[in-house]
Amino acid sequence: MPITANNPNRKSWLEVASESDFPIQNIPFGVFLTKENVVTVGTRIGDFAIDLGALQQLDYFNGIELTDDMFMQDTLNDFISDGKKTWRLVRNRIADIFDAENPELRDNAKHKKVIIFNMKDVEMQLPVLIGDYTDFYSSKEHATNVGKMFRDPENALLPNWLHIPVGYHGRSSTIIPSGIPIHRPMGQTLPNGETTPVFGPSRLVDFELETAFITTDVNIMGENIPVNEAEDYIFGMVLLNDWSARDIQKWEYIPLGPFLAKNFASSISPWIVTMDALEPFKTKSPKQEPTPLPYLQQKGKHTFDINLEVAIQPENSLPTIVSQSNFKYLYWTMSQQLAHHTSNGCRVNSGDMMGSGTISGPTEDSFGSMLELTWGGKNPIKLKDGSERKFINDFDTVIMKGYCKNSQVRIGFGEVSSKLLPPFVR
Repeated sequence: MPITANNPNRKSWLEVASESDFPIQNIPFGVFLTKENVVTVGTRIGDFAIDLGALQQLDYFNGIELTDDMFMQDTLNDFISDGKKTWRLVRNRIADIFDAENPELRDNAKHKKVIIFNMKDVEMQLPVLIGDYTDFYSSKEHATNVGKMFRDPENALLPNWLHIPVGYHGRSSTIIPSGIPIHRPMGQTLPNGETTPVFGPSRLVDFELETAFITTDVNIMGENIPVNEAEDYIFGMVLLNDWSARDIQKWEYIPLGPFLAKNFASSISPWIVTMDALEPFKTKSPKQEPTPLPYLQQKGKHTFDINLEVAIQPENSLPTIVSQSNFKYLYWTMSQQLAHHTSNGCRVNSGDMMGSGTISGPTEDSFGSMLELTWGGKNPIKLKDGSERKFINDFDTVIMKGYCKNSQVRIGFGEVSSKLLPPFVR
C-alpha cells in the first residue's frame, strides 16, 4: 500500500509555517487534554491539534475498519495494536482530509469547531501506556568515551560491545511527557578518597540525548523476530532525555549495571512520529566490524538522518545549545535492537518503549551528555548568561529537539523540555 501522506507536493488548508516540524507530511500521533477536560487521541498539523476521536464520530474514517472507540481513549495502545496496515490507512486518510484541495472539512465550520484546536489550548499527555521500557547502549562513540573515563582508556569498549546491542531493563513508572519538571534524586554516593558511602542529593545530574521507538505487539513468548521483519513492528519514534545521576551511577553500577541512577526520571516528546513519515530520510548506518552474527545481519538503509540538539536554559535566561548530534551515528539499528531483544523469546507488547542509548557523534560538540561534553566536569561549558556548567543545576531546563530535512520537506519531533528542581521534600 503506497504512503500517499508523504507526497512532498501536498499542501494543507491549515496554516503551516515554513520551518514547522509538523507539515501535513508528518501527521504524528499523540494524546491531549482539551480545555473541556476531555482526553483524546490526536494528531498535529502546524500549530493545530486535531481531535481524531471527533473525526471518527463524524464519520471521516468511513471505510477503514476501526473499533467504535479507537480514538476516544487516553492512550494509543489499541491503535498501535491494530498494526501497520491500519496506521497507514489512517495516516493517508488524515492527509486527504486536510489537503488544501479537499473541501469536505475545510468548508464545514461546525465540524471544524469540534475537531481543531490551537496547540496553546491543549495539554499534551503521555501518548502510550508503557508496559515495559528497555534502554540500549548503542553509540560506539558514547560507549568509548565512558569506557575511557570509567575504565581502561586502552580497552574502552568491553569485549561484547561490538557483537550485541547491549541494553538493560528500565523503569516505565517514571517516564513522563515534555514539560513535567523533575526533582534532583537522592541516593548513595562514594565521595572521592573515602571508603564509606554517604546518602544525599546527587551532585552530578546529567542529561542523555536519546531517541526511543514504540512497538506494536511483536511476538508471543518464546518466539524470536527475524531482523528483516523487525521494522514492521515499530510504530514510531520520540525524543528521549534519559536523566542520569552520575555519582550514584559510579557507586552502584558494578556488578549489575544501571539502577537508581537512571530510573528516577525519563522525559519524552509527546508526539510519536511514525516510521512511515521518516521513510524519506532513511540512510546507511556505520560499518559494523566484526560482522555481526547472522541473526543481526542486514543490508541496505536501516537508520535515519535525524538532526538532534540539546540546549540548557538557566532560570530567567536564554537557552544555550551545548550539543548537536545525529541519530545516524548509532552503531546498532532499531531493527537489530528489536531482533536481539526477542532472540531469547522475550515477549514485546504494544506500547513498549526502547531507548536508543546516548547518541554521541565523532566530534566534541556532538557528545550526547554532560559527562562527555565536560569530560567528567574537567572542562566546564560556558552559557550565554556567563555562568558555567559541569553538570545540570537546580532550576535549569534541558531542551532537546530533533528534525529531518531534505530539499522538499522538514519532518520534526517538536521538543522534550524538562526543568530540574531541588530534591523533593515531604
